[in-house]
Amino acid sequence: MIFSFSAALCKAQSFDKPVTKLTRNVSKKTVKQKKDRYYGPKSVKRTQKKQAANDRRLKKDYEDFVKSNQQRSIEIQTPEVKERMKQNFRNADASYKAKKKHNSGRTKNAGKKYR
Repeated sequence: MIFSFSAALCKAQSFDKPVTKLTRNVSKKTVKQKKDRYYGPKSVKRTQKKQAANDRRLKKDYEDFVKSNQQRSIEIQTPEVKERMKQNFRNADASYKAKKKHNSGRTKNAGKKYR
């Protein structure tokens, strides 16, 4: 008789466990898994930096070359042709602005397209 009474007390105590946060929030959130990072050798990073700097320098040199070439092509023209070329640039800029204004007014994504 004493054994049955003590066993009943143990069962009663087992029902009073508090609910932990982990069991409560499992259905609400997904667990984020951390990705392992791989850090390569320093020599590889150094060469990648040098290559990126070299690419930037080459791009800048190319842009300067194109700009100087355009200026030279304008300089060698006669005054009448120079004036006509300037007017063509102005017309192209005006039509571009009008097109951008028209499209950006219609939709949000089209406005981003012409930025």
